[in-house]
Amino acid sequence: MNKINWRSLLLLFSICFFSFQCTEKKSYYETSGFVFGTTFHILYGTDKGEVESVVFDSLFSLINQSLSPFEERSIISRVNRSEAMEVDSFFSCVFLKAQEISEETEGAFDITVAPLVNAWGFGFKHSDTLSSTLIDSLKELVGYEKVALVENKVVKQNGNLMLDASAIAKGYSCDVVANYFEKQGIDDFMIEVGGEVVTRGVNSRGEEWVIGITQPREENSISTPTLQDCICLGNGAMATSGNYRQFYYKDGKRYSHTINPITGYPVEHSLLSATVLADDCMTADALATAFMVKGLDWSYSYVEGRPNLAAYFIYSDEKDSLKVKYTTSFEKYLIKK
Repeated sequence: MNKINWRSLLLLFSICFFSFQCTEKKSYYETSGFVFGTTFHILYGTDKGEVESVVFDSLFSLINQSLSPFEERSIISRVNRSEAMEVDSFFSCVFLKAQEISEETEGAFDITVAPLVNAWGFGFKHSDTLSSTLIDSLKELVGYEKVALVENKVVKQNGNLMLDASAIAKGYSCDVVANYFEKQGIDDFMIEVGGEVVTRGVNSRGEEWVIGITQPREENSISTPTLQDCICLGNGAMATSGNYRQFYYKDGKRYSHTINPITGYPVEHSLLSATVLADDCMTADALATAFMVKGLDWSYSYVEGRPNLAAYFIYSDEKDSLKVKYTTSFEKYLIKK
């Protein structure tokens, strides 16, 4: 009988174990840049090697070609010109979610608000003359119930009706990248596009991803913002909408970029920012916008009745001091100071 060479067997085991460890070791990678008129930042851990940057560029490009009103040949631009065509899966996914949120929020979120947003100077086109008469006429072109998707074709009640997906597309782009990672078996990542965030798993230190909520002040720096609070998001999505960055003054009055689709005018209330946590970033993004239209009380009540949502609101009191109110479901995410 041949004798067992224990030294050789031990060496073989050591080599196999070392190879297994090398194969299983996870490295973290980072990529960032500009997209959709804002910045993006992606961190992810994998044992499969770094994802080529062209992959992210391609995903963002596909979304842009579908949903950007600034691209002349994008699907949404062609829809706005009432060209006969079928939409792609990116467009249909966002459109159907937008219609769902519109109905849920009594029209506070509405992708047909484009003519009004443009008129107030915050959209992809601008109006030189602004009057109550113009606002009233443009309101006739606004209303989510005036547009539908039938057999992958957009049907508009009025050919002049225009769509703007800016208040939902950044959140959706986070979901698209997250879906790509999950299909590749990448379980640990943080995706941020223009302040909208999706996280899964843990960071390079093996800890949950920590995400900050920016203090809504005009003087707050974008590159190094002062934070109001920080949260551990877990496996979820977060979006924030606010009125403290995009605005202008005219004749001594401040006009915010959040336009109420019902009234046709910029919102005027004490709510400064709304942060929403949801299962997907597209939903969080749209709801955050809707809440900035509806205001604090309605929005708080809406979220309190839905266990799959959480929200954090920053508002100003009568002395112009910042105040915070968050739903019961949000408290578990907060990092105690």
